[in-house]
Amino acid sequence: MDQTLNAPVDRRLPDATRGTLQRWLTGPRVDGLPQLAALPAPALSFEFFPPKTDALETQLWACIRRLEPLAPQFVSVTYGAGGTTQARTHATLSRIVQETSLTPAAHLTCVGASRGEVDDVARAYWAAGVRHIVALRGDPPVGAERYEAHPEGYAYAADLVAGLSRVAPFEISVAAYPEMHPTALSAEHDLDNLKRKIDAGATRAITQYFFDTDIFLRFLDRCLAAGITVPIVPGIMPVSNFTQMKKFSAMCGAGVPDWMGRLFEGLEDDVETRRMVASVVAAEQVRLLQANGVDEFHFYTLNRSDLVYAIAHILGARPAKAPTSA
Repeated sequence: MDQTLNAPVDRRLPDATRGTLQRWLTGPRVDGLPQLAALPAPALSFEFFPPKTDALETQLWACIRRLEPLAPQFVSVTYGAGGTTQARTHATLSRIVQETSLTPAAHLTCVGASRGEVDDVARAYWAAGVRHIVALRGDPPVGAERYEAHPEGYAYAADLVAGLSRVAPFEISVAAYPEMHPTALSAEHDLDNLKRKIDAGATRAITQYFFDTDIFLRFLDRCLAAGITVPIVPGIMPVSNFTQMKKFSAMCGAGVPDWMGRLFEGLEDDVETRRMVASVVAAEQVRLLQANGVDEFHFYTLNRSDLVYAIAHILGARPAKAPTSA
């Protein structure tokens, strides 16, 4: 046993100092997270969204080029509500196939299209070299109060997964919600829906972002109890703008713990400090999940590479070395 725990405190010290030392010497010892060298770098994947302007196009491709050397498992490109970004999504994916070493995954939704139209989009992706689809029900179009299935379309994501499996042998990922989808009738109903998507042919689930690690770990327990055995990949959101993130989280059902608000308090006009805090929070979240056996993570980049690259570096990811010529 460490003899310092029972060492006498110097009585010549001021009372306040003696109390501090006594608390330090007699308080509980907390083990740290595993040393970085003790864990392999986790498997990573990144999400981008299609740009709307030339300036945003430049920003997106700067992000892609910055993250490409980290050799992610795949990169996904989102698809606007009702297919509003279909052309831009396809153009971005095609360019990724043609100009990078990355493996692209195309988001595809059910909203506002017939089965034939959705199948045609999937066939176009396959022809462009895209072999992985993130199949989603999708959000209602802007102005719509609730989701309504197209009368000739796929009603839900499980139907879409089954339909895509008939189009081509895609790898298919689906969405999962550790804190329950905002429109789900109950947590059990939400989990049943995830099970239906897996049973229809999905091989991976990617979660909505979350900040409470225990919520995700309890969700894994529930998935296993429900017979879900495919990888459940945690979605990680580095928070550079706490105010915006809190507003978005209220809409998508992601909880924001009080401790996070305290961390970002007073930093509304301090961009650099916010970024440093954000990188520490996300890296610690991933390291805690790693310590619990999770070894794959999906980062929502918001088309900004700096935070994600820094976090990946902390986790042990390094640029892949180019092969040397003979």
